[in-house]
Amino acid sequence: MFMDRMTTKTLAEIYLQQGHLQEAYEIFKALAERDPNNMEIKLRLEELSKQLNPSSPLPHPPPRSKEEKIRFLERWLVNIRERRRG
Repeated sequence: MFMDRMTTKTLAEIYLQQGHLQEAYEIFKALAERDPNNMEIKLRLEELSKQLNPSSPLPHPPPRSKEEKIRFLERWLVNIRERRRG
C-alpha cells in the first residue's frame, strides 16, 4: 500500500513542525507497531500522547488582561522564530 511506504519518522517530524500533532501521533503509532523495541519512537509517542491528552492543569494560568494576552502571544512568537532558526 502506498501510504505504508510514506509512513516514516521524517514525515511524522514534518507534521510535528507544522503543528499537526494528531497526524504525527498516528504515524509514530504505526511505526511503533512495526518496531516495538524502538525507544526513540516510543518516547515520541508518549510525548505526543501527553500533548494530545493533557491530564494535568496548565503550568501557568491563562492570560486575562489584554496586555497579558499580548505578552503571552509575543513569547509564543519568539519561540516559533527560534525553532525556525534551528
